[in-house]
Parts: sequence; C-alpha cells; structure tokens
Amino acid sequence: MLKVHHLNNSRSQRILWLLEELGTPYEIVHYKRDATTRLAPPELKAVHPLGKSPVITDGKLTVAESGAIVEYLIRTHGKGRLMPKEGTEDFVRYLQWMHFAEGSAMLPMLLALYVGFLGEAGAPLRPRIDSEIANHLGYMEKEIGSRNYFVGNELTGADIQLSFVLEAANARRGLQSYPNLTRYLSGLHARPAYKRALDKGGPYELMR
Repeated sequence: MLKVHHLNNSRSQRILWLLEELGTPYEIVHYKRDATTRLAPPELKAVHPLGKSPVITDGKLTVAESGAIVEYLIRTHGKGRLMPKEGTEDFVRYLQWMHFAEGSAMLPMLLALYVGFLGEAGAPLRPRIDSEIANHLGYMEKEIGSRNYFVGNELTGADIQLSFVLEAANARRGLQSYPNLTRYLSGLHARPAYKRALDKGGPYELMR
C-alpha cells in the first residue's frame, strides 16, 4: 500500500490532494510538529534521513521532495493524468511551473519566515525579501490572468505544486493585491478532491 508520511501544516497536504484527484488508494501515517519549535518529530528520520515531509513509501521505494513525488505519482499511479503530453508546448510550461514553485517562489517566503524570527535584527533584509515576494506573485498574477489553471484548460500537477506557494503567501499577508490569484486559489480550494484531502489530513494552518 502506498503510504504518505504526512506532517501537519506542511507541503505534504498537497500530496494528499493529488492522490485524491487521481483516485489512488493510499494510507496516511500522521506526524505532528513540535508545539514549541514547530519542527518535524525525529520519527520522520526513520523514513528518510532528512526527517522532513512530504515523503512517500511505495513498497520498497521511498520518494522525497514535493516535485519528485508529484511527478512519480502522476507517471506511475496516474498513468500520465494531470500532465500535458510530452513534446508539446504545454509540457514545457508544465515543467517550468513545476520547478518554479520550489526553485524560485518558495525561497523568499522561507526567508521572510526565518528573518521574522530575528525581530528588529532582521529589519534590513525585509525590503529585499518583500520585493522578491512581490516580484514572484506579480509574475504569477499576470500569467494566470483570467484562466483557471496555469497550463492548458485542466488541472495539472503544476497547479498542485503552486498551491502551497499561494497558501503560504496568503497566510503571511494575504493576496488582496492579487485578484487573479485570489480567484484561482479559491477555485482550487473548492475542488471536491481538495476538500477530501483536508478531511483526511487534518487541520491545516500554515505558519505566519
């Protein structure tokens, strides 16, 4: 049985969502963050040396990293569903957005989180970090426009990857300045599979 090692309030929520969209049977192994440090429990290191989530086990195979997990599940269990046909322009766009989510967009979000822990000592860094966040969100706002999905006319794994970026941004300061992204995220949250994943994954509240 495919297992999702699911940490509360983390990127692993989108893996549950993907599996619900694919209709793939799976089991959830729940882990809780430390109430003080907000870090993952040491038990996760028994699954993967980094001790982070998401991570899945599929028989003897262990897969970590959100993008790799999404790609693996779509190709192996989804038989290519939620992915454009390879060799098309849409497939190139799909790859770009898949990598953009963690490769570009999440870095300034994480920097904002960690610099926030420094209080006034982090003040000199905040303008640059805020500028980078605005740059990425502005790019996404323009690219999504009035469309429902970032690639083609149907949901893809790229949308599932990008959802966490927008949820993190929304938890931090909101998306009021980005009406297209607000509409887009609301549409994702309205999907039945997304709601089922929330029910199974438990409370979902990102750090601010």
